[in-house]
Amino acid sequence: MAAGKEIRGKIKSVENTKKITKAMEMVAASKMRKAQDRMRAARPYSDKIRNIAANLSEANPEYTHPFMESNDAKDTGFIVVTTDKGLCGGMNTNVLRILTARLKEIQAAGSDAQAVAIGNKGLGFLNRVGVKVVAHATQLGDKPHLDKLIGPVKVLLDAYSEGKIKTVYICYTRFINTMKQEAVVEQLLPLTAERMQGDKNQHGWDYIYEPDAQSVIDDLLVRYVEALVFQAVAENMASEQSARMVAMKSATDNAGSVIGELKLIYNKTRQAAITKELSEIVAGAAAV
Repeated sequence: MAAGKEIRGKIKSVENTKKITKAMEMVAASKMRKAQDRMRAARPYSDKIRNIAANLSEANPEYTHPFMESNDAKDTGFIVVTTDKGLCGGMNTNVLRILTARLKEIQAAGSDAQAVAIGNKGLGFLNRVGVKVVAHATQLGDKPHLDKLIGPVKVLLDAYSEGKIKTVYICYTRFINTMKQEAVVEQLLPLTAERMQGDKNQHGWDYIYEPDAQSVIDDLLVRYVEALVFQAVAENMASEQSARMVAMKSATDNAGSVIGELKLIYNKTRQAAITKELSEIVAGAAAV
């Protein structure tokens, strides 16, 4: 019964794996709810600061912030948002595949790329493909912290303000629902008129500026871009937990199927061994 003992060992091993994947599925489900709540809580702030920035820009057409102006630089900047951990299906692969296609377009046009990596998976990929990483933020945990994101992102924002980068894109996974997440590459800078457009149903706002309009607009647009990055990271974290829950559920189901198949093979092997022993006993009795 050496074969039967080996099969029992495989069954035990797969059962242990199933326990681990089931536990990870339940942990991801718990974290997913919290991540979704944080993501939805950040959306109203992002929408409100966009409306304020749009109305301020319209109220002061004589001043244009550098974030809303194009320049003639050759380099392109990317903020790549991925996860620190794996076991979340093809989520990171989908984002990096879109990023690779965009990098090929840029290289074909004779331009170079600079990147800020948020997450270990994106950092490792950028280093492998040879993209210049000017800053990175890793080990963010299960909750995004703006103070950890401002420093790395500010490197690209300053480079754009100084005219060293033509465009800044942000790559992340947008959360749609628990079963669906979408990898996207969105233009962050220069800020487009469509993205900065305020609510047309609202009346124009009149402001009293302190200390002056230019200073208020400068600070507000920086906060707005930081809010966009924070929202992207929050969406990515919600997508990560959803993708991990689905992946671990699939792994648990697959482990159950494998256990069922192994038990069937074990029973057949055991039955064949018993039949063989009975046949030998009957044959021996007949010979006597």
